[in-house]
Amino acid sequence: MAEHPAYPVGLRLTGRRVVVLGGGQVAQRRLPALIAAGADIFLVSPGATASVEAMADAGEITWQRRRYEEGDLENAWYALIATGDTEANTRASAEAERRRVWCVRSDDADEATAWTPATGHSEGVTVAVLTTDAKGRDPRHTAAIRDAVVEGLRDGTLVAPHHRTRMPGVALVGGGPGDPDLITVRGRRLLAEADVVIADRLGPRDLLAELPPHVEVIDAAKIPYGRFMAQEAINSALIEHAKQGKSVVRLKGGDPYVFGRGMEELQALAEVGIPCTVVPGISSSISVPSAAGIPVTHRGVAHEFTVVSGHVAPDDERSLVDWPSLAGLTGTLVILMGVDKIGKIAETLVAHGKPADTPVALVQEGTTAAQRRVDATLATVAETVRTEDVKPPAVIVIGEVVKVGPTASAPRE
Repeated sequence: MAEHPAYPVGLRLTGRRVVVLGGGQVAQRRLPALIAAGADIFLVSPGATASVEAMADAGEITWQRRRYEEGDLENAWYALIATGDTEANTRASAEAERRRVWCVRSDDADEATAWTPATGHSEGVTVAVLTTDAKGRDPRHTAAIRDAVVEGLRDGTLVAPHHRTRMPGVALVGGGPGDPDLITVRGRRLLAEADVVIADRLGPRDLLAELPPHVEVIDAAKIPYGRFMAQEAINSALIEHAKQGKSVVRLKGGDPYVFGRGMEELQALAEVGIPCTVVPGISSSISVPSAAGIPVTHRGVAHEFTVVSGHVAPDDERSLVDWPSLAGLTGTLVILMGVDKIGKIAETLVAHGKPADTPVALVQEGTTAAQRRVDATLATVAETVRTEDVKPPAVIVIGEVVKVGPTASAPRE
């Protein structure tokens, strides 16, 4: 048997009896995939890990709390033998051979009639990798190949063309705070498959350079005090290209729904019947403070954090923020889009009871190579922004958590 390679095949186990002998770490790793396959799982083991026991308690498997007995493999289609008893494993695999049940042995692959491949999944595709040479089996090498293929499919660096017609539509993709490595794997895959990308300035711009030459990139940058593309024009561009049967990605910074006007775009698409997928992104409100060494919550310091838009001043009639109530909170206050309004914001918070010496950190261009952090207090932050020439985009963190991290610096006095 060792002279011939294993024959790869996909087993359809829905409703079919699968016997698992042993409730340890091997079973814990293999059972979720068998459950997902819809198998009727019969576990035989005197004990089990907490995770395996939870599967039994949830009714996902049937557990017989005893050792293997002759006849346990009757009517089985597939067996996983993974006990710590070599003699029992040998008897069970012999029974499997007599009953013509494909059998995996965790303790002796050479005595098994089946091998478990290293598997991974990506959008409806299962990648399964087996070593063809039985004598030179190297599970780590096999797993590394699996990981490389799956990662390539997920992040778009390994692109396989679709031979069936793709459904046109729009994906609102949250690109994260700026570092291209912080986009989700689903977002990156959709980006790699796009025909048209409408990108914000705060999206992960480095990813645009990886797009194939045929992809049309539309600049929807909303640069403060500079040129911008009106929201209505963005909506129209999304609709126009989707109606042409193209796959469109709206690449946004952070998360589409955190001050990203994503719902406005989704509503515009829904009104004309264009399907839309929303891919969440890592919000800068938590990722940028984290990148600067600031936890937005910390035991004994802050049990809450509040994210606020600072694009309009507290005394602006358009403001929807209850600044007096925010001043009374003891947790962390995170302000986005508030660099040019921070003086008025700090003044308002202090006027409503927030201590003037409350620590403040401003993190500019967070998660990028240009990231820098400037510390101040509510009393000094307006002057600090001017003297340090802090520019947007910058995330502002107000609260005692600013002083927690190992990289905390002394505030400007």
